[in-house]
Amino acid sequence: MSRLGKYLGQAARLMVGMPDYGTYVEHMQTKHPDKPMMSYEEFFRERQEARYGGGNGQPRCC
Repeated sequence: MSRLGKYLGQAARLMVGMPDYGTYVEHMQTKHPDKPMMSYEEFFRERQEARYGGGNGQPRCC
């Protein structure tokens, strides 16, 4: 039952565009243990840029 709650919470966060740092950390630890991990602030900034920014400092139109 707790697993279902975890997945429902994750789905809700994804629907509103809130990044899931815990999932990122788990993924990095299991799949890429040799690579540096972003802090929460870096992760949040990167996710905002990916969602709202257009890259190269240019705002995304649509």
